[in-house]
Amino acid sequence: MRKSGMTKRRTLAGAAALWLAIFAAPAARGDEPTPEPPAEPAPAPAPHAAHPHTPRKGTEAGQMPHVHPASPQQSKMFHFHHEDMPTGMFGPYPLMRESSGTSWQPESSLHEGLHFARGTWTTMVHGWANAVWDHQGGPRGDEKIFGANMVMGRTHGKFGPGTLGFSAMLSAEPWTIGKQGYPLLLQTGESADGVKPLIDRQHPHDLWMELATSYFISPDPTGSLFVYAGLPGEPALGPPVFMHRMSGEAFPEAPIGHHWLDATHISYGVLTAGLVDGSWKFEGSLFRGREPDQNRLDIEQPRLDSHSFRLSLNPTPALALQTSYGRLHSPEALEPDVDVDRTTVSAVMNASRNGRLVQTTIAWGRNHESTGSNLEAFLLESTARVGRSTWMTRVEQVEKDNLLPPGDPRAGKIYDVDKLSAGYAFDVWPRYPVSFAVGGFASISRTPDELDPVYGKNPVSGMVFVRAVLR
Repeated sequence: MRKSGMTKRRTLAGAAALWLAIFAAPAARGDEPTPEPPAEPAPAPAPHAAHPHTPRKGTEAGQMPHVHPASPQQSKMFHFHHEDMPTGMFGPYPLMRESSGTSWQPESSLHEGLHFARGTWTTMVHGWANAVWDHQGGPRGDEKIFGANMVMGRTHGKFGPGTLGFSAMLSAEPWTIGKQGYPLLLQTGESADGVKPLIDRQHPHDLWMELATSYFISPDPTGSLFVYAGLPGEPALGPPVFMHRMSGEAFPEAPIGHHWLDATHISYGVLTAGLVDGSWKFEGSLFRGREPDQNRLDIEQPRLDSHSFRLSLNPTPALALQTSYGRLHSPEALEPDVDVDRTTVSAVMNASRNGRLVQTTIAWGRNHESTGSNLEAFLLESTARVGRSTWMTRVEQVEKDNLLPPGDPRAGKIYDVDKLSAGYAFDVWPRYPVSFAVGGFASISRTPDELDPVYGKNPVSGMVFVRAVLR
């Protein structure tokens, strides 16, 4: 019965995904023409949708032409004192293609933050902070006021025959959220005390989210060989993490399928090598499979006991595809003898029409545990920016076997759970360099009838938040 119910819901989700793919198809195919750069300097154009120009002939591998902002509110997004924009940290392609770790997003994505250039070096500083009132409904629900936040910096430039890069990311969540995390129905993963698992709560991020360096050389104008090392860092596994992709970064909460898709974004010990050939990228990583422990302020001992591979393709500026596989050694401290084989597939699509920028992410992940369990997760997520308004929606279907604490006779049983979320935020102070927005967010959760005494019937939850973003 469980399989047939899951099949039915996947059919509905597949239909929704197909509808969104059709909606975004014109932009994904590149039907919107890409303007050619002017031969001579010209007055600055009126604001319009963000897009990269076609590279000029003779442009150096380390430089790309100027990128225009998407709207007046984003007109301060880039701060260069020369016409050409540097390429990314891992290859000779537009900077906007890069997201968290070494992952790719569509090139037409916004690259928010403060950007500076000096000589051949480019520096980016980005960050955001949410102050959230959280109410989770049903018998397992709870309330809390918390703060989710992060700040990051990246710099890269010419060094010897190639390009050298450094990146760092920090979060104050160990203090603004605390070890117990914030209430989030159906969320699982990690521990607050090293003894009991976190259930129906989202753990805080560590103080040190990324400390990494990278280097790439370009054997030809469209290709590169690169290395990336982090302590901590993000291995080549999964789509861009939810807090760095436009479709998910405005949400005040994490996806409940986080540990099926992108939970390795903080790994203490990462070594990645990759090859870029135009719109293709193949990379492999050695990394520490154990997820961060309950001590959120330290840097844990690095180990390279796990591995992963990822193949990425950006066929057009509006589409980013990836598939990846990883073998995670003992990811959960409370289940030290359980290894996980994780497989993910995702598509991130941008669509820009009539001043509206929409990004949609469709992702699937499967955790095959060494105990024999196969647990799958599906995510469909979309965010639209229209002027000063931001609209968010997310659909998730996840198979979970850790919703009940050890000792419960039903513990370890696999349950299919669903969640539908939607929200809205309005920019009340759309200024440079910090923009402020206020918003609301609501979700409805569904569990099997067997869990009605635990969760209630389709509990409804909500959040109200204030968001500050460096733009």
